Amino acid sequence: MEVFTQLGLDDSIIKSIGELGFVEPTPVQKETIPLILNSEKDLIALAQTGTGKTAGFGLPLIQKIDTNNNNIHALILAPTRELCIQITRDIKLYSKYSDKVKTIAVYGGANIAIQIKTIKKGVHIVVGTPGRTLDLLKRKVLKFNALRWLVLDEADEMLNMGFKEELDAILSGTPEEKQTLLFSATMPRDVRRIAQRYMTKPEEITIGQKNKGADNVSHHYYVVTASNKYLTLKRLADINPDIYGIVFCRTRAETKDIAGKLMNDGYNADALHGDLSQAQRDNVMSRFRKGNLQLLIATDVAARGLDVNDLTHIINYNLPDETEMYIHRSGRTGRAGKFGLSISIMSQRERRKVISLERITGKKFQFNKVPGGAEICEKRLFNLIDKIENVEIDEAQIEKYLPMIYQKFERFEHEELIKRFVSVEFNRFLKYYKDAGDLNMNKNERNIGSRNDSGKQRKRARRDQPGYARFFINIGKRDKLSTAEMIGLVNDCMKNRDISIGKIDILKNFSFFEIENDYESKVVKAFNGANYKGIKLDVQLSKSEKKGAHPPKSDWRNRKKRGNRNRKY
Repeated sequence: MEVFTQLGLDDSIIKSIGELGFVEPTPVQKETIPLILNSEKDLIALAQTGTGKTAGFGLPLIQKIDTNNNNIHALILAPTRELCIQITRDIKLYSKYSDKVKTIAVYGGANIAIQIKTIKKGVHIVVGTPGRTLDLLKRKVLKFNALRWLVLDEADEMLNMGFKEELDAILSGTPEEKQTLLFSATMPRDVRRIAQRYMTKPEEITIGQKNKGADNVSHHYYVVTASNKYLTLKRLADINPDIYGIVFCRTRAETKDIAGKLMNDGYNADALHGDLSQAQRDNVMSRFRKGNLQLLIATDVAARGLDVNDLTHIINYNLPDETEMYIHRSGRTGRAGKFGLSISIMSQRERRKVISLERITGKKFQFNKVPGGAEICEKRLFNLIDKIENVEIDEAQIEKYLPMIYQKFERFEHEELIKRFVSVEFNRFLKYYKDAGDLNMNKNERNIGSRNDSGKQRKRARRDQPGYARFFINIGKRDKLSTAEMIGLVNDCMKNRDISIGKIDILKNFSFFEIENDYESKVVKAFNGANYKGIKLDVQLSKSEKKGAHPPKSDWRNRKKRGNRNRKY
């Protein structure tokens, strides 16, 4: 077994990570630590989240920092404030016994004046989000004339979040003579472009298969109607009493709605979304990290960069629009050698995505039936029995109450007492699921009724609820349009970030997007006069539901008239 002492690390670092319980390096650490310690070559490291990348670049950087020089030696860029905070906390722990290594996290939402004051006193390592880093660079607070290392952590996520321009501005403002270390879970075209433009003959290592899912994560899916998704989510939480995971939703409005319903129904859950203040966000994350919350309901944007260990489940309440995002979601469980489960609750329309997800993850997805009431009650009953069997008894604390408890129970026989005790938990679920119906959707199921978990008959709508209207827009991949930018356009033009956005199809020259029916009449008017990178937007209600459908004929004529004024063909 290879240990950290064999990688060439100083005794001070070995001592600090030893106190953290580090013994055997992970595969990515075995590869990156010696390379960074002994070479100045640029590095591309492809590895999933949770594989120990922070120590992989952090430990050798700490060792090579010249603490006699108070200039900035290393810049680490990360996609979110949470990941910045996590990386900074880890580096400070790793450098506990290293002489005077100073590290600061710079990110939006925190007091910039305090950050500026700390930087001016002298720091060696800056960990920042692209937005705040560029802001401080423009203010001439961050000076990179002595920069020796540039780390891009989760580069694919930074580009997915739309930080391309910020990254270009920051990278072009750093010295050519430096070592660039790029860490990414996937290697899409934009990440490859960054590498080609800003790196010199980089060494490339891949831990596992490129763009593939983690080996110790299983993938399951359930197929139900959209109106039964929430009931399915509750059943999955009920049949997994010790669940500790993240539920991913499409929009912040849906996030608030699902979290609110779960809390009202007595589940230990809360939401993480963009409308929270930094203090509220920190409070939610603190409770979740400590395990005081079992379920965190979040959007991809809100949850990017979260680094929480021991998650048992990732639940996709809605599948992401981009299949590579699924890798990032599922990679948040199954860390540090533990096994995790990624669950997707799908509508019949979403089921066709399974093949592409299996291809990109390299894993077989297992179809499951939504558990029924009897199965859930049985699981909860035996979970209670296991807890009773394994509970630790604190004699000193409970002893003074025992005489009264014995007196209360002395009239019951042994068997009767056990029955009463376990029925406290069992009866609650038995009553709730007494008339629970089958939530599973058959392949050919259409306009039929189903019973909800209260036993009442419900009409099933012809299409997923809420209903969505489909719109054409005259921009696409050729205009560098991404799913995130399309969502941003809708939010900006509609001036309402709580609108539920459905499916987005980005094609070469044009795209389609869905908006919930309540806003159908307002969409065209909202986009009137809007521009995207100098292109006047044309948005029309689409008459076709098919992916790849042709744009309205009027737009073909308009494009011919525009010619080369707005596009390069």
